[in-house]
Amino acid sequence: MKTSFLKESFSDKLYDIITRFLVIFAVVICVYPFVYVISISLSSGIAVNQGRVWLYPVDIDLSTFGMVMRYGELWTSYLNTFYYTIVGTICNIIMTCLAAYPLSRRRFFMRRKLNFLLAFTMYFSGGLIPTYIVVTSLGLYNKRAAMILPVLCSAYNIMICRSAFEAIPEDLFEEAAIEGANDFTCLTRIAIPLIKPTLAVLTLYYAVARYNDFFNAMLYLGKKELQPLQLFLRKILLLASSEILQSAGSTTAVAAAAMSTIQVRYVCIVLSVIPILIICPFVQKYLVKGTMLGAVKG
Repeated sequence: MKTSFLKESFSDKLYDIITRFLVIFAVVICVYPFVYVISISLSSGIAVNQGRVWLYPVDIDLSTFGMVMRYGELWTSYLNTFYYTIVGTICNIIMTCLAAYPLSRRRFFMRRKLNFLLAFTMYFSGGLIPTYIVVTSLGLYNKRAAMILPVLCSAYNIMICRSAFEAIPEDLFEEAAIEGANDFTCLTRIAIPLIKPTLAVLTLYYAVARYNDFFNAMLYLGKKELQPLQLFLRKILLLASSEILQSAGSTTAVAAAAMSTIQVRYVCIVLSVIPILIICPFVQKYLVKGTMLGAVKG
């Protein structure tokens, strides 16, 4: 018995050591690229060009931030992204609740068929070209609605919200119905307040997806004044990072020449990530609770 206990104790310790090592390794892999991007953006252009930056900032210089922030197209893209994210997320949550609630009610006669069709769309879709034809035929090309209507709700998020509604005891709705409450009242006064953690998580999912969406903008928005931040960032990263250097009228030619184009790109990345970093901590506490609530039936 004593030998068996020692063997188990040694295996547990070995397991803990391996697990901690893997966790630390995973954290380093995930965190290091972000730290490196921040260090590049805060360092001087000369240090970046000489390859002296690999972990922490060298010769801290914020002139690149100032130059990028003077670029007018950046702020136009920022405002467009905030509009698409806020308005789109609100529409997403409203449509998700309106779709999930009837699908969670057992007395809804089309419940099984619509649930099957909802799951079917997760595996099969009409394809990119038919979707593009539909959107353009509706006159949404170069319209802000093209960033909202084609992705008005997600089948996966509807299923999460539906499961959260199903976890609510049926007795609450029956008692409300006896008191004269209709379905809309039950949804707004009973169901939605009881699944706030799940809705907080879905809001985060939708907001991040909206904030990072560039593909729909690339398809449907040809006007620069309508394009979101991610499309601007894509252009800077892949096509024309030197455009900012050339357009910064207040920056001298010598200073602009000293700045690395990769530094301009990383500064744009940091500026684009800041809003998400500010918002995420406020909804993080709902993440685990809300996801579990939507995944387990009562």
